[in-house]
Amino acid sequence: MSKVSIVVPFYNCPYIDEALESLMNQTYKNIEIIVVNDGSTKYSDKITPYLDKIIYIEKGNGGTASALNMGIKNATGDYFCWLSSDDIFYPEKTEVQLDFMNKNRALFSYTSYYCINENGEIITPSLGIHLPNKLELIKAMSKGNIINGCTVMMNRKIFDLIGVFDETLPYTHDYDLWLRIVQKFDIQFLSQPLLLYRVHPQMGSNKHAVSIKKETFTVVNRHRAKMKQLLLKQLRKK
Repeated sequence: MSKVSIVVPFYNCPYIDEALESLMNQTYKNIEIIVVNDGSTKYSDKITPYLDKIIYIEKGNGGTASALNMGIKNATGDYFCWLSSDDIFYPEKTEVQLDFMNKNRALFSYTSYYCINENGEIITPSLGIHLPNKLELIKAMSKGNIINGCTVMMNRKIFDLIGVFDETLPYTHDYDLWLRIVQKFDIQFLSQPLLLYRVHPQMGSNKHAVSIKKETFTVVNRHRAKMKQLLLKQLRKK
């Protein structure tokens, strides 16, 4: 029975208890929950009720990528998932996605999701970009990130071959990793929404929108040549 490691980076987030509660309610029980406190000064008390059920790591503030990498370093599972401390997994998220991975012999998959507001109310239809083939996926990923990181489940073997998150990228470490992965592995999409993604004024994508745009441009340029080669390779197959 495969073990799934779920890494939760935490930094001054008032919703951490809701995130952890969603992990306590997972229908698939062979999971380990690794919370990495990235130098928080607020809301750490909300983690206290869960300390006997999680692996809890404290570190100095270094950003989300460093927290994720610390979690990966301490993970013992066969699969990796990431849950931001303001988001929520559906109870069946781990079970359904792992079953999908096994049936499709997938090493990497992502799913659809709903956006919620500060009160946990769903405010969007199901979101998630399904592309019909690898060629279209490469085209889309060459322009920007279409994968919500908290919908991802991946086999931990990928880290051994690709490496972990780039800690020099404060905002687009996930996009950079997905681009490295798509160059070597197939990416599978599960249309069932299994995540509630919280939209609120303090979220990083709102506060750092200008910096994210600049950093995305940097990542696109970093991978441009290899993604172009990959695109040409796919075109020759057609």
